[in-house]
Amino acid sequence: MNGHWIAVAAAEHVRRGLSGGFMQVCHGKGAPLRRIKPGDHLVYYSPTTTFGGLDRLQAFTAIGRVRDEEPYRADMGNGFQPFRRNVDWLEAREAPIRPLLDQLHLTSGQRNWGYQLRFGLLRAEAHDFEIIASAMSAHPASAVSL
Repeated sequence: MNGHWIAVAAAEHVRRGLSGGFMQVCHGKGAPLRRIKPGDHLVYYSPTTTFGGLDRLQAFTAIGRVRDEEPYRADMGNGFQPFRRNVDWLEAREAPIRPLLDQLHLTSGQRNWGYQLRFGLLRAEAHDFEIIASAMSAHPASAVSL
């Protein structure tokens, strides 16, 4: 059975991963990526558009399936070599989280719903993942089966 994950990053960082076919979490740490198994499903939540910015976005910004490869290091210059995983991204639209808050088990009834999203990577229930995928118009029948 495949796992479901929510990763958290600014939309500008997520877009780099979309264009390069990879994911990166927790400022490039490898340990969180090792928790993810090949074939697991992933959705990115972006609290902001820019890293460290005050420009609230609060939307799910990318969705896909992790490939079979293990985490690897990438050289981004100036000695920064973050860990990454390759992902088959689906075509999807960004979906604001606010209309989904009462539907998601993760956030339903939670006054401080954003707290658990501060950890950078967390497991998601299949129920929540399907709701998010539907809101993003990335249904299981898409090219990459979820």
